[in-house]
Amino acid sequence: MIRVVLPFHLRTLAQVNSEIALQVVEPITLRTVLDALEAAYPMLRGTVRDLTTKERRAFIRFFACGQDFSDEPLDSPLPTAVATGSQPLRIVGALAGG
Repeated sequence: MIRVVLPFHLRTLAQVNSEIALQVVEPITLRTVLDALEAAYPMLRGTVRDLTTKERRAFIRFFACGQDFSDEPLDSPLPTAVATGSQPLRIVGALAGG
C-alpha cells in the first residue's frame, strides 16, 4: 500500500480526514500513484494534474523522503521507502504571494 498525504483542501474535497492508503500497480511512479488516486477519488480529477495533458498543476508540489519530486518525469520511480509504504508521498499546495 502506498501512503499519500493530501493538503487540507483536497482532503476536504475527497472527504477524508487523514492520509490515504492506495493499492498501486508497479512500477511505483508519480504517474501510477496519481492514476490510482484519481481512480479511487474521482472528485480529485483535474485538481492535482491537468485533465488533458496530465501535467502537474502549477501550485501543486510532490515530496517523498524529504525530496522535491515536482519537476521529475512522471514515470521516474519513487523512493523505495514510498514504494514499501514506510514513508508517504506528500502532495502539497504551494504558497504564493508578495
